[in-house]
Amino acid sequence: MVLQYANEGNLREYLKENFTRLQWADKLSIAKEIALGLLCLHDNDIIHRDLHSKNILINQGQPKIADFGLSKQMNEKSMTSSSIVHGMPAYIEPKCLVNHKYKRDKKSDIYSFGVILWEISSGRPPFQSFETRESLAIHIFLGNKEEPVEGTPSQYIELYKKCWDNDPANRPETKLILNTLKQFILNVTLSQHHDIESSSKNSEISSSYQDNKNIMANSLDVMESSFYLPDKIDSNNSTQENDFLNKMRKDSNELFNQGKYLKALELYEKILENSQHSSEDQKSASTWDLSDYKCGSKKINELIKALYKNTTLTSLNLYKNNLGSEGGKIFADVLRKNTTLKDLNLGWNGLGPEGEKALADALCKNTMLTSLNLNKNNLGSEGGKMLSDALCKNNILKDLNLGLNGLGPEGGKALADVLIKNTTLTSLHLENNKLGSEGGKALAEALCKNTTLTFLNLMANNLGSEEGKALGDALCKNTTLTSLFLENNNLGLKGGKALADALCKNSTLTYLGLENNNLGSGGGKAIANALCKNTTLKVLNLYYNQLELEGGKALADALYKNSTLTFLGLENNNLGPGGGKAIADALCKNNTLKDLNLIGNKLGSEGGKALADALYKNTTLTSLNLYWNNLGTEGGKALADALCKNDTLKILNLGGNNLGSEGGKIMADVLCKNTTLTSLDLRQNNLGLEGGKAIADALCKNNTLTFLYIQRNYINFKLQSNNQCIKIVQ
Repeated sequence: MVLQYANEGNLREYLKENFTRLQWADKLSIAKEIALGLLCLHDNDIIHRDLHSKNILINQGQPKIADFGLSKQMNEKSMTSSSIVHGMPAYIEPKCLVNHKYKRDKKSDIYSFGVILWEISSGRPPFQSFETRESLAIHIFLGNKEEPVEGTPSQYIELYKKCWDNDPANRPETKLILNTLKQFILNVTLSQHHDIESSSKNSEISSSYQDNKNIMANSLDVMESSFYLPDKIDSNNSTQENDFLNKMRKDSNELFNQGKYLKALELYEKILENSQHSSEDQKSASTWDLSDYKCGSKKINELIKALYKNTTLTSLNLYKNNLGSEGGKIFADVLRKNTTLKDLNLGWNGLGPEGEKALADALCKNTMLTSLNLNKNNLGSEGGKMLSDALCKNNILKDLNLGLNGLGPEGGKALADVLIKNTTLTSLHLENNKLGSEGGKALAEALCKNTTLTFLNLMANNLGSEEGKALGDALCKNTTLTSLFLENNNLGLKGGKALADALCKNSTLTYLGLENNNLGSGGGKAIANALCKNTTLKVLNLYYNQLELEGGKALADALYKNSTLTFLGLENNNLGPGGGKAIADALCKNNTLKDLNLIGNKLGSEGGKALADALYKNTTLTSLNLYWNNLGTEGGKALADALCKNDTLKILNLGGNNLGSEGGKIMADVLCKNTTLTSLDLRQNNLGLEGGKAIADALCKNNTLTFLYIQRNYINFKLQSNNQCIKIVQ
């Protein structure tokens, strides 16, 4: 081993002292000599891994690569990065900045050399203005580079830009770099643009710079380069990498909240390249919620830039951002080009027919989007027709929401035609579209032929009883639909009976919504009879249908025989105490129902007592809603006694039942003894101060309740609990 003095310091110091006297021939000569040394390393399968201007020493005008403390032979097992602390971030392979397991190779040295080439052209260190290593590392990781210095030859700029390309595969080989620099020098000589007398010039500079720093280094005999050993390597790599990752997370979230979506997205993408990234990081990068005016027209341009460059975002929610027709056109263009977005919510944006026309055209070309929400966008019948034409060609979209768009009968017919031809759509929302009998009839006919749709929402379309019959016929033939929403359609008794008949034959439907359809007790009986035979339905909503006592009794009888229903909604059907008793008797024997809604049925204390008795015996019910049933103190007491022994009910709503202060005390006793109830609603019960105090004392002992609703009870003080998990709404 030969020891040698480097008498002119390192390259950074050399450039600082002599840059104004260096000609381009001198700069090219320095670059060429460094490239020659790097080629010698790489030809011997040695990777430097820490190449920067302080590790290149100048001896008598000649640059020598030094400091091999991080160098590795290509065949050594450990070739991974050792975190950003082992090296200078400005020169380090960007992939190493967040992934300590990234294997540095020759192309990593090439990246560092590209930065050195820029430094030789500028005479100053890269990114001088950054105060912390972490902020600089993030800046570089986002793909930022130093700008070319005025007067730099364009070919030289092109060379160092190729060297520091973010993609290692695009970086040139060391030998090609050396040959390119040699050609530059030859061109300069031939063109005589500069007076190149390198050896004499270097000698002159060397003699004028005799501060004799006496830097001692080891020499590599093949190139007479120097060794300069670094300080002891910090072993706490994992902690430092986590700190760096956490800073990137913080910065990306701040950028996102500021509406700087492009920068945020770039940071998210870099975070995902880190082997330590979490599932939450994946969600932040792939799912963006900008609903309720978080984006708006002011930030839309920045968002569009991000979407054009996006490689990770798959779900974007822009619900309620007032984008207008122009916004629709802009996003249509995005859909034509973007290859990652799968879920797009543009609901409540006033896109109108013009915006819809552009989106329809985009859907003919897009090959990624599977879910699109265009709820409440004033599309009208023309917008519905245009979208229908696109759906006949699109074979990717699975979920489409067109609710509240005034499609009318013509729009309904067009979409019915889609259902006959389209083979990918599985979910379609058409609620509140004024489809009327014509639109409903067309859709019913389409359902007889469609084999892919599983979810259809036709709420509030004024379909009428005849279309109810048509839909009933369709359900007898359709074999794929599992959820059908028909709330608020004035189906009447005839429509109800037709659907009941369909339930006896259909074997796929699991959800049926029939709220507010004026079925009457006759419709209730027909549905009940169907439940005795149906073996697939799990959820049945019969709110506001005037079922009365007779309909209630019929449904109670069905609960004895049905073995699949898990939710039954009977809100506001005037069942009365008799209907309550019948339902209670059925609960004593039914072992599948989990959720029962009996809001506003005038059950009274007698109905409350009957249901309390059922709770002693029933072992499956987990949610019971008895809001506004005038149970009174007696009904409340009976239910309280049952709750002390019942160990399955988790959610109970007793709001608006005039329990009084005594009822409050009784329910307080329940809270001390019951260990399963997680949500209790006692609002509007006139509990008063005494009832409130009893509840407050009970909360100190209960450790299972998570929600307590107790507003409008004249308690006059704020309830508190030792259990920090409980949410009290007062």
